[in-house]
Amino acid sequence: MRLGLNLLLLGLLAASLLLNWLVSERPEQPNYRFLPEMVDSLAYDAFASNPNFPDGKTLQVPVAGTIARDHMPLRYQPTPEDAVRAGRELENPFSYADTRALSRGQEVFENFCTPCHGSSGRGDGVVARRGFPPPPSLLAEHARSLADGQMFHILTYGQGNMASHASQLGSSDRWSVIVYVRSLQQQAPATPVADDVSSQTSAMNTKEAQ
Repeated sequence: MRLGLNLLLLGLLAASLLLNWLVSERPEQPNYRFLPEMVDSLAYDAFASNPNFPDGKTLQVPVAGTIARDHMPLRYQPTPEDAVRAGRELENPFSYADTRALSRGQEVFENFCTPCHGSSGRGDGVVARRGFPPPPSLLAEHARSLADGQMFHILTYGQGNMASHASQLGSSDRWSVIVYVRSLQQQAPATPVADDVSSQTSAMNTKEAQ
């Protein structure tokens, strides 16, 4: 009985090795495709015509009521009064000690905010140095006194010469950049009112012109 069992197991092993060799991948011979249309499916460019949709377009309009991920609408109007109300009611989901949010906020700030606000947040970015009205310093007492929710409202709807950034930045990125702005404020002394950035920028523009 033991000999017969061993012979059976040996036969099964040999059959398994043979089957494995038969179905093994061979570079010179492609595998058999059961559903070739899924492997070689036709891809349409974003703006190419597409016969698979009634309107013949590849890009489709989102279904009514669809909300893009991380772009939840706010229950506020783009008014100064609602900006203050947002400051009272909205709370930053990230703590100032969140290193991941801080790192992401720095990346967002350097890409979207530095051109106007400058790397330090004083409002001396390259756009301001080229003659565009400089933004207020983010280190000034007024900016420090803004609640996170109010800053989020400003990033969402814009304020003054600053346009809305809601289409470029998701809500998590807007909250993250606020964490980074708070870190800049903690690292630097408050900017005195007398040291208004517009006068600094005017001086820089005059120096460059000379």
